[in-house]
Amino acid sequence: MDGWARGGGGRSGMDADTDADADATAARHGADAVTAGPGADAVAAGPGADADVSGRTGWTPVNSPTVRDRSTPSRTDPAPEAAPPTDLAPPPGATAGPPPPPPGVAAGSPPPPPGVAAGSPAQAPGATPGATPAPPTAVTPFPPPPLLGVGVALPGPLDHTRGVLHRVTGFAEWDGFPLRDALGERLGVPVAVDKDTNAAALGLAVAGERGSFAYLHLGTGLGAGLVIDGVVRRGARTAAGEFGHQVVQLDGPPCDCGDRGCVEALCLTAVSRGDLAEAARVLGIAAGNLVALLDIDLVLLGGRTVTGAPEVFLRGVGAVLDERARRAGEPPVPVRTVPGDIAEGAAQLVLAPLFGRADA
Repeated sequence: MDGWARGGGGRSGMDADTDADADATAARHGADAVTAGPGADAVAAGPGADADVSGRTGWTPVNSPTVRDRSTPSRTDPAPEAAPPTDLAPPPGATAGPPPPPPGVAAGSPPPPPGVAAGSPAQAPGATPGATPAPPTAVTPFPPPPLLGVGVALPGPLDHTRGVLHRVTGFAEWDGFPLRDALGERLGVPVAVDKDTNAAALGLAVAGERGSFAYLHLGTGLGAGLVIDGVVRRGARTAAGEFGHQVVQLDGPPCDCGDRGCVEALCLTAVSRGDLAEAARVLGIAAGNLVALLDIDLVLLGGRTVTGAPEVFLRGVGAVLDERARRAGEPPVPVRTVPGDIAEGAAQLVLAPLFGRADA
């Protein structure tokens, strides 16, 4: 083990005592104690550290790896990383900084792809290098779809075939007005005109109602749309389904149609005094007449008044039909409420013929 060697020549008693103290120190701590504790790096930290230790202990350094000048690298220390050069000068004739861009290319732009000259327009993916790109074209929006026609559904009576109104419920002054032709001339498209109850029945049939059924609509008036064997029935003058003007009370209240005791007049009178149960009973009597006359399979109820109190009308109409079926020994005809979307039915007046329905 490398250590420290005594110097030659005689020493005084004080020197001997010092030597003895040094030996004792070395014996207690060992040769490595010089750099083992706190402050060891300070003891042997700079140039001349060996001379300092030698002068204080009388020992002479002999190739000691334990106590050495820390500024001098050992062969066992890792080689320090080389710092990047900071004072490199460009070769003769060169200019400091990045090379200038090619002609026609802005500084900082990426180099052009192979086969494309600097400054030429960018090529679209898959285009032939060097080919002149097509000029941009304006995007033309799709034209709006053509308007196929207009369907109009309104209270009757009216003439569906000619599109002429009669004494429409609540608007008698429209009697004789050619609504279909007037709208067609104004809008420039085909126009179909029908009663609101017929349009609603057509919409229900298109939506999937099968067989023979009657759609009864109670709102500002009372009417019916009839579907027999899956086909909307209007009659030769669109008079079929004037359900509200069947007389059930000979001395009943007067009706706008000129008769007395019509179902419509009786129902509206009961509704006006808040007696919905009586209105439902009268409606059930008229529905029973319709079932007996046409042998329909289903009664559907709709309209603003019905949808305002559906349970009342289901119970009132159903009770009358059930009693009739019991007397006749037949199964009762079912009753349901439906939305009766008149607007959708009006649209089907135009659309259904395009899909093969001849009853629109």
